[in-house]
Amino acid sequence: LSESGVPQLVQPMIWDYAADLDVESKVHLIEKYRRCGFSKVWFASAFKGATGVNQSLTLIGHHLKNHLQWLKVASSSPAEVLEGIALTGWQRYDHFSVLCELLPVAIPSLAVCLQALKNGGYSEKVKEDVEKLLGMSNLETDTFMR
Repeated sequence: LSESGVPQLVQPMIWDYAADLDVESKVHLIEKYRRCGFSKVWFASAFKGATGVNQSLTLIGHHLKNHLQWLKVASSSPAEVLEGIALTGWQRYDHFSVLCELLPVAIPSLAVCLQALKNGGYSEKVKEDVEKLLGMSNLETDTFMR
């Protein structure tokens, strides 16, 4: 890879939607990319659509945990290596599948994930900020929103 010149042309994106994302293995992968000459990498997470082909409601806690793990990867890697994070919101698993988690039911998850990334974590203050932004009285992250 180093000799091919590819690392000067592209930036790899590391995808993982798991709530228990393995931080150590991602840091190791970033080190491998750097040794090959890639100076920047991207992360890819999801705020919806990554927990089941027929999922109709978004479990915010799953996506929040994923983003908190990505923050750990970022803090365990050299600061200059992360170019950005793509928050994906999958609508279906393939073109032959039914739709999953329409955007309106996932907006609270998107807001929580964005605020957690913006604030470097999740706290009661972040929760209150999201509730205020969305006009909600009780944001639930560990159960499906009512």
